[in-house]
Amino acid sequence: MPNSKNSNRSQPLKEKLGGRNLYLIGMMGSGKTSTGKPLAEALGYGFVDCDQVIEKLVGKSIGEMFAQEGEKHFREIESKVLSSIGQLHSLVVATGGGIVTLPENWGILHQGIVIWLDPTHERLLTRLKTDRSQRPLLNTGDLANTLTSLMNKRTACYAEADIRVLVQEETTKEVALKILEAIPQILRNPEDLNGPQTTAG
Repeated sequence: MPNSKNSNRSQPLKEKLGGRNLYLIGMMGSGKTSTGKPLAEALGYGFVDCDQVIEKLVGKSIGEMFAQEGEKHFREIESKVLSSIGQLHSLVVATGGGIVTLPENWGILHQGIVIWLDPTHERLLTRLKTDRSQRPLLNTGDLANTLTSLMNKRTACYAEADIRVLVQEETTKEVALKILEAIPQILRNPEDLNGPQTTAG
Protein backbone atom coordinates (compact mmCIF):
# COMPACT_ATOMS: atom_id res chain seq x y z
CA MET A 1 0.00 0.00 0.00
CA PRO A 2 -0.72 2.32 -1.53
CA ASN A 3 -1.34 0.87 -4.99
CA SER A 4 -4.10 1.26 -7.57
CA LYS A 5 -6.13 -1.51 -5.95
CA ASN A 6 -6.03 0.12 -2.52
CA SER A 7 -6.66 3.56 -4.02
CA ASN A 8 -9.77 2.29 -5.79
CA ARG A 9 -10.96 0.71 -2.56
CA SER A 10 -10.41 3.99 -0.70
CA GLN A 11 -12.36 6.08 -3.19
CA PRO A 12 -15.76 5.54 -1.50
CA LEU A 13 -14.16 6.45 1.84
CA LYS A 14 -12.78 9.67 0.36
CA GLU A 15 -16.27 10.56 -0.85
CA LYS A 16 -17.75 9.86 2.59
CA LEU A 17 -15.14 12.07 4.23
CA GLY A 18 -16.40 14.97 2.12
CA GLY A 19 -13.07 16.76 2.20
CA ARG A 20 -12.68 16.56 5.97
CA ASN A 21 -9.05 16.83 7.05
CA LEU A 22 -7.37 14.04 8.99
CA TYR A 23 -5.14 15.31 11.81
CA LEU A 24 -2.47 12.95 13.14
CA ILE A 25 -1.48 13.67 16.73
CA GLY A 26 0.87 11.91 19.13
CA MET A 27 4.24 12.12 20.79
CA MET A 28 7.31 13.12 18.85
CA GLY A 29 8.65 10.01 17.20
CA SER A 30 5.24 8.36 16.93
CA GLY A 31 5.43 8.21 13.12
CA LYS A 32 2.98 10.94 12.17
CA THR A 33 4.88 12.05 9.06
CA SER A 34 5.92 8.59 7.89
CA THR A 35 2.37 7.28 8.39
CA GLY A 36 0.67 10.37 7.01
CA LYS A 37 2.28 10.14 3.59
CA PRO A 38 0.97 6.67 2.62
CA LEU A 39 -2.37 7.48 4.26
CA ALA A 40 -2.75 10.61 2.13
CA GLU A 41 -1.70 8.76 -1.01
CA ALA A 42 -4.22 5.98 -0.39
CA LEU A 43 -7.03 8.51 -0.03
CA GLY A 44 -5.95 10.80 -2.84
CA TYR A 45 -5.46 13.53 -0.22
CA GLY A 46 -2.70 16.10 0.07
CA PHE A 47 -0.15 15.76 2.89
CA VAL A 48 1.08 18.56 5.16
CA ASP A 49 3.65 18.45 7.97
CA CYS A 50 3.01 21.35 10.37
CA ASP A 51 6.60 21.55 11.58
CA GLN A 52 7.94 21.74 8.02
CA VAL A 53 5.48 24.52 7.18
CA ILE A 54 6.60 26.46 10.27
CA GLU A 55 10.29 26.06 9.42
CA LYS A 56 9.73 27.33 5.87
CA LEU A 57 7.62 30.21 7.11
CA VAL A 58 10.10 31.38 9.74
CA GLY A 59 13.30 30.36 8.00
CA LYS A 60 14.62 28.57 11.09
CA SER A 61 14.65 25.03 12.41
CA ILE A 62 12.36 24.08 15.29
CA GLY A 63 15.42 23.76 17.52
CA GLU A 64 16.58 27.27 16.65
CA MET A 65 13.13 28.71 17.36
CA PHE A 66 12.99 27.11 20.80
CA ALA A 67 16.52 28.29 21.60
CA GLN A 68 16.06 31.86 20.38
CA GLU A 69 12.41 32.71 21.08
CA GLY A 70 11.24 30.00 23.49
CA GLU A 71 8.39 27.51 23.44
CA LYS A 72 5.61 30.07 23.97
CA HIS A 73 6.50 31.95 20.80
CA PHE A 74 6.75 28.70 18.86
CA ARG A 75 3.29 27.60 20.05
CA GLU A 76 1.80 30.90 18.91
CA ILE A 77 3.20 30.39 15.40
CA GLU A 78 2.11 26.76 15.45
CA SER A 79 -1.48 27.78 16.24
CA LYS A 80 -1.51 30.31 13.40
CA VAL A 81 -0.22 27.71 10.95
CA LEU A 82 -2.84 25.20 12.13
CA SER A 83 -5.55 27.82 11.67
CA SER A 84 -4.41 28.43 8.08
CA ILE A 85 -4.31 24.70 7.34
CA GLY A 86 -7.79 24.33 8.82
CA GLN A 87 -9.17 26.58 6.10
CA LEU A 88 -8.12 24.01 3.50
CA HIS A 89 -9.63 20.59 2.89
CA SER A 90 -8.77 17.03 1.81
CA LEU A 91 -5.49 16.95 3.73
CA VAL A 92 -3.72 14.53 6.01
CA VAL A 93 -1.92 16.74 8.53
CA ALA A 94 1.01 15.61 10.68
CA THR A 95 0.97 17.89 13.72
CA GLY A 96 3.65 18.69 16.28
CA GLY A 97 3.63 16.63 19.46
CA GLY A 98 2.61 19.56 21.67
CA ILE A 99 -0.11 21.04 19.49
CA VAL A 100 -2.74 19.36 21.69
CA THR A 101 -1.69 21.33 24.78
CA LEU A 102 -3.45 24.55 23.72
CA PRO A 103 -7.26 24.31 24.04
CA GLU A 104 -7.82 26.76 21.18
CA ASN A 105 -6.19 24.34 18.74
CA TRP A 106 -8.88 21.76 19.39
CA GLY A 107 -11.52 23.96 17.80
CA ILE A 108 -9.67 23.48 14.51
CA LEU A 109 -8.64 19.85 15.04
CA HIS A 110 -12.21 18.75 15.73
CA GLN A 111 -13.39 20.21 12.43
CA GLY A 112 -11.70 17.15 10.95
CA ILE A 113 -11.01 13.66 12.28
CA VAL A 114 -8.27 13.44 14.90
CA ILE A 115 -6.13 10.29 14.97
CA TRP A 116 -3.79 9.57 17.89
CA LEU A 117 -0.78 7.43 17.00
CA ASP A 118 0.21 5.78 20.26
CA PRO A 119 3.35 3.61 20.09
CA THR A 120 4.70 1.81 23.13
CA HIS A 121 7.11 3.72 25.35
CA GLU A 122 9.91 1.37 24.32
CA ARG A 123 9.32 1.97 20.62
CA LEU A 124 9.32 5.72 21.13
CA LEU A 125 12.58 5.52 23.06
CA THR A 126 14.22 3.46 20.33
CA ARG A 127 13.20 5.95 17.65
CA LEU A 128 14.12 9.04 19.62
CA LYS A 129 17.56 7.82 20.68
CA THR A 130 18.66 8.13 17.07
CA ASP A 131 17.01 11.50 16.35
CA ARG A 132 16.81 14.28 18.90
CA SER A 133 18.27 17.09 16.80
CA GLN A 134 14.92 18.77 16.14
CA ARG A 135 13.24 17.78 19.40
CA PRO A 136 14.40 20.47 21.85
CA LEU A 137 12.10 19.40 24.70
CA LEU A 138 14.01 16.11 24.89
CA ASN A 139 17.48 17.62 25.17
CA THR A 140 17.67 17.32 28.95
CA GLY A 141 20.31 14.61 29.29
CA ASP A 142 17.76 12.06 30.56
CA LEU A 143 15.71 10.95 27.56
CA ALA A 144 13.73 8.17 29.25
CA ASN A 145 12.48 10.24 32.19
CA THR A 146 11.84 13.33 30.06
CA LEU A 147 9.80 11.28 27.61
CA THR A 148 7.79 9.71 30.44
CA SER A 149 7.10 13.12 31.96
CA LEU A 150 5.92 14.57 28.63
CA MET A 151 3.72 11.55 27.98
CA ASN A 152 2.12 11.85 31.41
CA LYS A 153 1.35 15.53 30.81
CA ARG A 154 -0.08 15.03 27.34
CA THR A 155 -1.96 11.73 27.52
CA ALA A 156 -5.22 13.32 28.66
CA CYS A 157 -4.98 15.75 25.72
CA TYR A 158 -4.26 13.00 23.21
CA ALA A 159 -7.27 11.11 24.55
CA GLU A 160 -9.50 13.82 23.03
CA ALA A 161 -8.82 12.17 19.65
CA ASP A 162 -11.52 10.46 17.63
CA ILE A 163 -9.39 7.39 16.87
CA ARG A 164 -6.53 5.95 18.91
CA VAL A 165 -4.15 3.61 17.09
CA LEU A 166 -1.96 1.46 19.33
CA VAL A 167 1.30 0.98 17.44
CA GLN A 168 3.54 -1.97 18.23
CA GLU A 169 5.62 -3.63 15.50
CA GLU A 170 3.60 -2.54 12.47
CA THR A 171 5.16 -0.71 9.54
CA THR A 172 3.94 2.79 8.82
CA LYS A 173 1.99 1.48 5.82
CA GLU A 174 0.29 -1.09 8.06
CA VAL A 175 -0.60 1.68 10.52
CA ALA A 176 -2.06 3.72 7.66
CA LEU A 177 -4.18 0.73 6.65
CA LYS A 178 -5.48 0.39 10.22
CA ILE A 179 -6.53 4.04 10.13
CA LEU A 180 -8.36 3.51 6.84
CA GLU A 181 -10.20 0.59 8.41
CA ALA A 182 -11.14 2.58 11.52
CA ILE A 183 -12.48 5.73 9.84
CA PRO A 184 -15.73 4.19 8.48
CA GLN A 185 -16.81 3.29 12.03
CA ILE A 186 -16.42 6.93 13.06
CA LEU A 187 -18.36 8.11 10.03
CA ARG A 188 -21.19 5.64 10.72
CA ASN A 189 -21.37 6.55 14.40
CA PRO A 190 -20.76 10.30 14.91
CA GLU A 191 -21.36 9.84 18.64
CA ASP A 192 -18.01 8.05 18.76
CA LEU A 193 -16.42 11.45 18.14
CA ASN A 194 -16.98 12.15 21.83
CA GLY A 195 -14.15 9.80 22.78
CA PRO A 196 -11.39 7.82 21.10
CA GLN A 197 -12.19 4.61 19.28
CA THR A 198 -9.18 2.43 20.00
CA THR A 199 -7.61 0.34 17.26
CA ALA A 200 -5.34 -2.30 18.76
CA GLY A 201 -1.91 -3.15 17.47
